[in-house]
Amino acid sequence: MTRPKASLGGDYFESMFQGDEDPWGLESSPYEQAKYNHTLSALAGRVYAQGLEVGCAKGVLTSRLAMQCGSLLAIDVSGTALMAASARCAPYGHVAFAEMAFPHQAPVHAFDLVVLSEVVYYWEDRDIRRSAEWIRLHLEIGGDLLLVHWTGETDYPQSGDDAVAKLQDALPAAMDVIAAERCPNYRLDLWRRRAA
Repeated sequence: MTRPKASLGGDYFESMFQGDEDPWGLESSPYEQAKYNHTLSALAGRVYAQGLEVGCAKGVLTSRLAMQCGSLLAIDVSGTALMAASARCAPYGHVAFAEMAFPHQAPVHAFDLVVLSEVVYYWEDRDIRRSAEWIRLHLEIGGDLLLVHWTGETDYPQSGDDAVAKLQDALPAAMDVIAAERCPNYRLDLWRRRAA
């Protein structure tokens, strides 16, 4: 298999959301629902002051993360996805949305939770390093970085395992590993920012 060398751009995701009501089965798949349950349980009931979800899609996970964040910013590159996410999360006044192509476009303030669920494998190596630098500057001491990635075959720039390993290599001194769990078809990694 030949992987694309460049990060997948916004046009790819916009076409996915315009062409399919439920791309990847994010809203309807029992697998996705079980994965969301595992994602939330990994946070162990912790309530975060400021959360960031990168690649929120149509807001299915966002609506559940909202319960664990005093304030939550959810970003995506697809305007179509963001409209659906905003409608789904309308009851939550503390959830905001922004169209951003992370890591090239990123929030400027700090967070104590950053969620990268099914996104890092879309990035080329340089963008993984760029995201690591942003995390180093914007994830608060004691804050959590939660990663969840498919471990099967992909036709993206990275496999799930390579994506996580490369991000971890780019943050070697900054993070403590709280959880590293392998499940059928995906992995969940929870890292906590340590004091310098």
